[in-house]
Amino acid sequence: MSSEGSRVVVPRSFRLLEELERGEKGIGDGTVSYGMDDADDIYMQSWTGTIIGPQNTVHEGRIYQLKLFCGKDYPENPPSVRFQSRVNMTCVNPETGVVEPSMFPMLANWQREYTMEDILLSLKKEMSAPQNRKLHQPSEGNDDERMEQKDLVLRCAIL
Repeated sequence: MSSEGSRVVVPRSFRLLEELERGEKGIGDGTVSYGMDDADDIYMQSWTGTIIGPQNTVHEGRIYQLKLFCGKDYPENPPSVRFQSRVNMTCVNPETGVVEPSMFPMLANWQREYTMEDILLSLKKEMSAPQNRKLHQPSEGNDDERMEQKDLVLRCAIL
């Protein structure tokens, strides 16, 4: 019997454990990293990623924090990805920081073999793309600060 065309599907939990191990070891040149948000999360859904902006771009020297959420259908479907740090990129919603799947080819054309590492490396590469490499960037800060400022404005308006 030939095994051509058949493939072994690694269960979700094993796949995520492999990704966790790889993320903890560090990736390549150290400009991209990721790990779990909460070690007690038995479903391994909530992850944090970091990208150090690529050289010779407006992103150089900036450290970007991201949240990745792997639903129960991961890796069949992509995780949701959101920048916590403020960033101006064509594939990122400027209000929410969400990486828009329709604007980011890796998420739009998701394949089970892709990993969170692949997403982070692809986002870093996207920062160097002609449409993003020189875009004016907002002042450094994260989404939490942005939300606190919006809440403050709301409270002032109500008072």
